[in-house]
Amino acid sequence: MVIKVFVATSSGSVAIRKKQQEVVGFLEANKIDFKELDIAGDEDNRKWMRENVPGEKKPQNGIPLPPQIFNEEQYCGDFDSFFSAKEENIIYSFLGLAPPPGSKVKKSPEEASSLPNGDVVGEAQGTTEGTEKAEESGENEAQKEDNEDAGNLAESQEKNEEEAETATEETKEVTEEGAEGDGEEEEAEQGEEEEPGEEEDDS
Repeated sequence: MVIKVFVATSSGSVAIRKKQQEVVGFLEANKIDFKELDIAGDEDNRKWMRENVPGEKKPQNGIPLPPQIFNEEQYCGDFDSFFSAKEENIIYSFLGLAPPPGSKVKKSPEEASSLPNGDVVGEAQGTTEGTEKAEESGENEAQKEDNEDAGNLAESQEKNEEEAETATEETKEVTEEGAEGDGEEEEAEQGEEEEPGEEEDDS
């Protein structure tokens, strides 16, 4: 499985030359086997590249510009998709390659020494480590959310309990007031009954 990079060595575009250098430099730095195929000096290479770039990946004018990257006959992508894969640390899956054994990088990309062309040594090698860390952080976030949910539940339970307590206290007060009121009414009624009796004694 050889990575094919189609380039135009005699391109007049500075942007295209820079992109080609970045792809080639990155593959060299990470010891990824690749073959550089010039479309400027070889009509067959140009024809093959243009025919094998999928239709949806071709620009509006229909002519794909270098660099174009293939894994044997399988199309990987252009410079933009290569750059995105490099940024997301998924370069090996982008190229259709298995990460090399022991590809975990001890140092962070910032600490790793930079090469003259701006590529970082071992940047692509941190692929598996990056994904593992991402998964771990995802798990941690999920745990945090669970904990927060649990905390919220506990708070709402406490609130409910407090509300229930205040409600029972209020009902107690109401019933006590009601009882006092009943007592007063009874006394008043008794008083009314006694009055006619007193009048009888006088007569």
